[in-house]
Amino acid sequence: MAAADAKPRLNVPPSMAAALRLDPVGAGAGASSSPSPSRRLAETPKTPSPSKTTTYSDRFIPCRSSSRLHNFALLDSPSKDDTTYSRLLRAELFGPDSPRPATPGPAPAPASPNTNLFRFKKDHSAATSPFAAQHDCTAGSGETTASPQKPPRKVPKTPHKVLDAPSLQDDFYLNLVDWSSQNMLAVGLGTCVYLWSASNSKVTKLCDLGPRDSVCAVHWSREGSYLAIGTGLGDVQIWDSSRCKRIRNMGGHQTRTGVLAWSSCILSSGSRDKNILQHDIRVPRDYVSMFSGHRSEVCGLKWSHDDRELASGGNDNQLLVWNQRSQQPVLRLTEHTAAVKAIAWSPHQQGLLASGGGTADRCIRFWNTANGNVLNSIDTGSQVCNLAWCKNVNELVSTHGYSQNQIMVWKYPSMSKVATLTGHTMRVLYLASSPDGQTIVTGAGDETLRFWNIFPSVKTQTPVRDIGLWSFSRSHIR
Repeated sequence: MAAADAKPRLNVPPSMAAALRLDPVGAGAGASSSPSPSRRLAETPKTPSPSKTTTYSDRFIPCRSSSRLHNFALLDSPSKDDTTYSRLLRAELFGPDSPRPATPGPAPAPASPNTNLFRFKKDHSAATSPFAAQHDCTAGSGETTASPQKPPRKVPKTPHKVLDAPSLQDDFYLNLVDWSSQNMLAVGLGTCVYLWSASNSKVTKLCDLGPRDSVCAVHWSREGSYLAIGTGLGDVQIWDSSRCKRIRNMGGHQTRTGVLAWSSCILSSGSRDKNILQHDIRVPRDYVSMFSGHRSEVCGLKWSHDDRELASGGNDNQLLVWNQRSQQPVLRLTEHTAAVKAIAWSPHQQGLLASGGGTADRCIRFWNTANGNVLNSIDTGSQVCNLAWCKNVNELVSTHGYSQNQIMVWKYPSMSKVATLTGHTMRVLYLASSPDGQTIVTGAGDETLRFWNIFPSVKTQTPVRDIGLWSFSRSHIR
């Protein structure tokens, strides 16, 4: 019994018991002679002063902005019934920019801290590592990774080649430049027509109409062997370019023939006499039918790629659409407020027609010829002289006159600008595309022809590199 009474009544470690001097409490007289517990505590040895002893330790203060606590679902803790308290607590713990619950609702049952703590979520934020663009090992697990955005295509701002073209007329209603499928460029200069070979830069004089006539339009057949010429006297001539020989001369117009358009076997011609004539080269007659619908000079003509519809534009601000089965237009589109010379059918979408208006209009409009609805309209800021679609990509090019004389490349259907090219000092009245669809040639009243490499090829989707033939130089076309 005495041994049991010798143990201290407080359950403390032996080291603390020695420091506190907890002596066994005896019975009777022994108990009365021992010091009180408060006196024993007062007699404990003092700890050294902090000023005399320096303790070094690590201190880590995390940065909340870089810790990405949302990946561990720490923000999914149950909300309090008191919304004000919950909002203040969330702001203190996670900062003022922490996401808030969408709608307050009944408080869910309290969850164990282990439920949300260190529960990893997929990080959808932008990658900061320079190696993040590489494929990771989880790519085959069914998750798709976004491909990097392609950089914008670069279009050269300077022409590949410049040709001097003396006597190239500054007349909005004429069409004096065309590029054949056999890579031959035809240009009407005054009373003469010249052929320039893009393969070897050879220049050939095809014809001279004489002092009483003039060249108003040139247009190649689709196979590139025959060239149609519209004259100032209203005739339409067909020339064999390989033999430099005229094979047909067809009349019918009363005055100058300023625009031509080939289908398979039909050659359409538009004139200042407001009429459109259909010439069938398989029959001896000068023309087989006449379309009368414009009230002023016809300055734009284009057949659709399937040869089913013919679009015509005139100085009466009208855009008309014809077919071969009717002598009256199937569509009469009157939204333009100036002459419509620029017309182009899309090679990528059937029934999609683009048209451009003159100085008072300045707009490019897109039409659905199946119902006549306007799909889009954009103000270019200057006179629209020509339009041409690229057959390689869904883009188109427009040339302009007053007041900026620029060339613009557009992406369809967004109509975002790909490039704006300048260099001509007068309005860019003439436009033609190369057979491969990558190069265009533009002509202006400044008597120059400029070659621009603006479109990619079909396979590589990259601009064609310059070769010796296309090196920048300036020469004469005659």
